[in-house]
Amino acid sequence: MKPSLEPITPARVDFDGSTPFAPDFADHYFMAGQGQAEAEQVFLGANRLAQRFSGLQAGELMVVGETGFGSGLNLLMAARCFQRHAPPGCRLHWISAELHPLGRADLARALSAWPDLSDLAESLLNGYPPAAAGSHRLSLTPTIQVDLVWADATWAWQHSQTQVDAWCLDGFAPARNPAMWRPELFRALARRSRPGATLGSFTAAGEVRRGLAAAGFDVQRKPGFAGKRHRTEAQWPGQWQPQRWRQGRALVAGAGLAGATTARALAERGWQVQVVDPAGVARAASGNHAGVVYSTPSPHLTPQNRFYQSSLIHALSWLRRLGFPAQPDQGQLNDVVFRPVDQRARDKLAAAIDSKAWPEAMLQRSEPDQFRLIGAGYLSPPAWCQHLLDHSAIAHGLDRLTGFDAASAKGEPVQARLENGGVQSVDLLVLCNAESAARLPGLDWLPLKRIRGQVSHVRAQAASQALNHAMCHSGYFTPAIDGLHCVGASFDLKDPRPVIKPEDDVDNLDQLRQHLPEVWQRLGGDALELVGQRAALRCQSKDFLPLAGPLPDAQQVPHSHHLGVMLNIAHGSRGITHTPLCASLLADLASGLPPAADGELMAALAPERFIKRARRKQPRWPAA
Repeated sequence: MKPSLEPITPARVDFDGSTPFAPDFADHYFMAGQGQAEAEQVFLGANRLAQRFSGLQAGELMVVGETGFGSGLNLLMAARCFQRHAPPGCRLHWISAELHPLGRADLARALSAWPDLSDLAESLLNGYPPAAAGSHRLSLTPTIQVDLVWADATWAWQHSQTQVDAWCLDGFAPARNPAMWRPELFRALARRSRPGATLGSFTAAGEVRRGLAAAGFDVQRKPGFAGKRHRTEAQWPGQWQPQRWRQGRALVAGAGLAGATTARALAERGWQVQVVDPAGVARAASGNHAGVVYSTPSPHLTPQNRFYQSSLIHALSWLRRLGFPAQPDQGQLNDVVFRPVDQRARDKLAAAIDSKAWPEAMLQRSEPDQFRLIGAGYLSPPAWCQHLLDHSAIAHGLDRLTGFDAASAKGEPVQARLENGGVQSVDLLVLCNAESAARLPGLDWLPLKRIRGQVSHVRAQAASQALNHAMCHSGYFTPAIDGLHCVGASFDLKDPRPVIKPEDDVDNLDQLRQHLPEVWQRLGGDALELVGQRAALRCQSKDFLPLAGPLPDAQQVPHSHHLGVMLNIAHGSRGITHTPLCASLLADLASGLPPAADGELMAALAPERFIKRARRKQPRWPAA
């Protein structure tokens, strides 16, 4: 897969008093001393946000799209307007693109000029993502969600899968930033507009008005703000009606990391969720004593590598938002140390930094042969799963999914067959049961493989208790949880049985001694105490990416989907990192909310990708 995004260059900013100024574009972010009034008239007023928020009913949603996030002032003004006018039970979703995002310190300085927005500004700053290309989700409040897309606005909206109700067409003046105000952008906005969608912009430049009109908008020139002669308002044809999101009853098969994150994401969107797993919570591959929250940095922004990076950012956001880990026996998010084992590994990490694909806020060189993944860490997967399932809308029990009948039409229920519970009618079935999914009737086509892994448990010593960072080399080492360090892990493609092998302990400890000799010595050296081990089967796909999305019907040509059935499987050894983003994506799709990933990443994760590839090679696949 080829890169489609370039690394992000953060904004270079000067301040004119309290007003941020971009020297590269010779333009202010908003009119000095009048930023709030400008946002009120040019964007909120033009889109009639107060009136439309007031008219929403419980269960309804409004999506606002923006072409230049800048200082975030438009967002915060709209959020305050939503808080004041929208009735309970409604949602606001704000999606904004920005090619040159402000650094966090500059953003904080810009927003400090608006003390009346300080609570919302604090929430924005707490969730503000690093300058990594792609889409990043944060919760401004429980009912106001924000997607910040660090990318060119045209790319962002061409790859969006969301229909928008109102547009804030913001950005530096067309004469100073012509690369943004292009016909391709206007066409992308048109494709993403719902009937009756509105648009407001400070500019009335002829090329902008003509471009919007050529894309299909009804364009009007309005009096400008604060002495500016004109500005632009526009509307997409049709009668606007608010969107509604969906809720219902969901059954999640599997109570490991994938199942627990999926259940939590659905519950937070208002679903009633039943989780079933015959083994209980986090008893299979998700049951290791400790795991590392990390990703392997790469300088190449392919969709695959972007998913690895985005899923880490998303996982860390979930952990911060949900307050986990909160105590020592749950782990710590205090950075992960990389100790490259050869020159190739060193060069790859150095290239990730030098290319700016991984910003300094995420990855740093701490020593000549050591790198640090900022904010990553280690945690107890079983404790994390239990934490996720601790929600009033989630119930879980010991049962096994044995089959299902997909919905026959939209709005119809799925019939889920359980080993002990008979048949349940649900609105949504999500398969989070790893390679067991392929054993269900009709799913033997799933391209899954089982990879056995074994982790060695080493007793903590007085000297090793001071080792408080997870460390990755050719394997990994975790600080002590409940007196045990984890050293791992083997990677066995040949034996699909979760059996203990003494030789795997030997290999794990030999790698530790070779690559982390100082850790080996702190554990006691040759007197190290091996007190246990754990073997389990990882589930991985053939292209190493998870299967996250609607379940395709492999028998249909052209392919279709099993209505009401989704997959969240094949996370390999990275379930801690990958599952929150996949869970958010699935819950958004099921709920009819803006998805937590761009279209390029969604296509890379979609289970149907394997059917498409097989049919390109064998047009009649599968055989009748």
